[in-house]
Amino acid sequence: MKSVLSVLAAALLSTATPGTADSPVVVELFTSQGCSSCPPADKIFAELAQRDDVIALALHVDYWDYIGWKDEFAVPAYADRQRGYAAAAQRRSIYTPQMVVNGQTDIVGARPMELSEAIAKHAAMKSPVTLDVTRQGDALQISAQNTGDAAQMVVQLVRYTPMSNTRITRGENAGMTLDYANVAWDWKAIGTWDGRSDLSLNVPVTGDAPLVVLVQQGTDGAILAADALR
Repeated sequence: MKSVLSVLAAALLSTATPGTADSPVVVELFTSQGCSSCPPADKIFAELAQRDDVIALALHVDYWDYIGWKDEFAVPAYADRQRGYAAAAQRRSIYTPQMVVNGQTDIVGARPMELSEAIAKHAAMKSPVTLDVTRQGDALQISAQNTGDAAQMVVQLVRYTPMSNTRITRGENAGMTLDYANVAWDWKAIGTWDGRSDLSLNVPVTGDAPLVVLVQQGTDGAILAADALR
């Protein structure tokens, strides 16, 4: 018999409809292989990653490594990104699992219906920024236009692995073999944009890993536009 969580996760996937947003909604999952409450959120996230109207990115943090299992996907900078979101929202602490929708709405734990509502809300918002990303060989062409008053934007490039599988032998999840979707392994700022004129960037890229380009208000503000080459 399917668990309630499985049914809700399937419902989250089945509610995917063509969005009205100018770009996909970005959902960041802060998670850890050493966190016993994370597997349900990881499972929901794997369902979410199949939606075409969502860009799902898993950011594994390292602050649970001390309890017996070192997360092989953890990047210290991801905990810093999470702290930036917390500071912007005037929260005193960070935690896992947490999902952040378009840099603005945070979802605590595994709550598929709350997540679905947040995605729908952000999909209905019109952004002042339009973004287009194309690739020719090892050259990435990024162009964007600002039709509003957005300023002080940061352009970010993310590379990720669509699916990974790990058997965990120590720590709170010892004995479990878990699947991890859309694991981000490289996340960097590639430019800033004041929005006064159209943006045009040429960025060298190598390898076949999927990539995502984000235009964000600062480093921890609203994500105004996003595009993915999967």
